[in-house]
Amino acid sequence: MEKESNFVSAVVYLHNAQQTAGEFLRGVSAALSEHFKKYEIICVDDASTDESAGAVRAFAAECPGAPVTILHMSFYQGRELAMNAGVDLAIGDFVFEFDVPDLDFDPEAVWAVYARALEGFDIVGAHAVGRGRTSSGLFYKVFNRFSGSPYKLDTESFRVLSRRAINRVRSMTKTIPFRKAVYANCGLRLGRVAYAPVRPQRAAHGDGAFRRSLALDSLLLFTDVGFKFACGMTALMMFAAVFMAVYAAVVFLTGKPIEGWTTTMLFLSFSFFGLFAVLTVLLKYVTLLIDLTFKKSKYTFESIEKLSR
Repeated sequence: MEKESNFVSAVVYLHNAQQTAGEFLRGVSAALSEHFKKYEIICVDDASTDESAGAVRAFAAECPGAPVTILHMSFYQGRELAMNAGVDLAIGDFVFEFDVPDLDFDPEAVWAVYARALEGFDIVGAHAVGRGRTSSGLFYKVFNRFSGSPYKLDTESFRVLSRRAINRVRSMTKTIPFRKAVYANCGLRLGRVAYAPVRPQRAAHGDGAFRRSLALDSLLLFTDVGFKFACGMTALMMFAAVFMAVYAAVVFLTGKPIEGWTTTMLFLSFSFFGLFAVLTVLLKYVTLLIDLTFKKSKYTFESIEKLSR
């Protein structure tokens, strides 16, 4: 079989992935070398505290023909910014993004995703059939409900981007806080490939707190859920205010003494809660807009380690 002439890059995110990195790189490298004449593998070490980088070096020594680079981040910056750094370093005509170094798929799925891209899709994601955490499913359900995008997001194991897609996304924003949302709104065609996972569960990679924070930021930035919440709270407060005004007028006209001090205080407390909830949403919007507008590059890396010979 004749190999593809397009140069491809594979960007792999590593954070305390010592146990899975070696096996993952062997599988992906084998798939790339089988189908492509030229390729590169960029491993983004996001300040791992284990021997993740050592596992990559061991793989490079084991497979001296594999062009491997380690991008060492200066400190832990999270999956999104670290992957942004890796994609910026990649020079391929097509770039694979592997968010988790866990080979829960047949390596041939790498070729299947690329072949799908050749059918006219600039971004193609791979997702495991029958897999997905309840929290992730809830997030994507809310996100898709309020995003207004024709493309519905879902859990993905990896994806491939054309160079045109990368250039389009870079022209849209200086930083990419949530890549999948930006990809879905870049105006290019998106495709998906389903695969049957080779094992029931993926390896755990503990960045749960960071992912929860990212989920909140993404909902506020890429959907109108915050605006609709603010509108709902405003309407509720207006209804309560009208009700209390009518109640006060009735009491005044009938000449009965005003009772219900506790109820009034509860109402005032609830009103202040609603007011501050709205202000919190507005302040969050302002913070995100300032970050996106004035911060040209949010990630920093320490060094680039070339391992190819």
